[in-house]
Amino acid sequence: MTFDWLVFTKALGLCAALIMAIGAQNAYVLKMGIQKQHVLLTLAVCITLDALLIAAGVLGMGVLVQSSPILLSIARWGGAAFLLCYGLRSWAAVLRRNTLQVAIEPEVVSVRRALLTILAISLLNPHVYLDTVVLLGSVGGSYPVAMQPSFILGAATASLLWFSVLGFAAQALSRYLARPVAWQWIDGITGATMLFLAGSLVVS
Repeated sequence: MTFDWLVFTKALGLCAALIMAIGAQNAYVLKMGIQKQHVLLTLAVCITLDALLIAAGVLGMGVLVQSSPILLSIARWGGAAFLLCYGLRSWAAVLRRNTLQVAIEPEVVSVRRALLTILAISLLNPHVYLDTVVLLGSVGGSYPVAMQPSFILGAATASLLWFSVLGFAAQALSRYLARPVAWQWIDGITGATMLFLAGSLVVS
């Protein structure tokens, strides 16, 4: 196995574009960060589950994709189409001015409740599997076996960085993150990144 910085960087960018999209998981992490409740637990669960699902997707899909040129083509064009749709949807959210709403509740959340909530949000959300197992798994599985660990590490690093920043910076930036313009910028950047990555899959 040889570490490949290019594959690592591509995986990091791809996962970052997917994970920054506004969703239930990000909303919960942001909420717990703002409230200063069980931040480490919440981040640990999100990061660990992402890494496990990404690895399972890449290693499992890799065997199938590498054994069939047809599946390799499907992974390539399907991934590009998926990114294109997500990119356009992010830009549409900017035009519709859809923003994340975070309510700061005074209620104290127990460790058990916090753990069960983040597990449910993470594992019962079909988009989590679509992003990690299907999309990242298909793209990562299309690389040679020796490069797949670099892809997994890159994608997992994106998850680690994003959730850490989102959770630990939430309280200090809460008044800014709650503003519509902040998430409009995030949606705009996410959309542009996804469209760029879709193009890179097509021309690669």
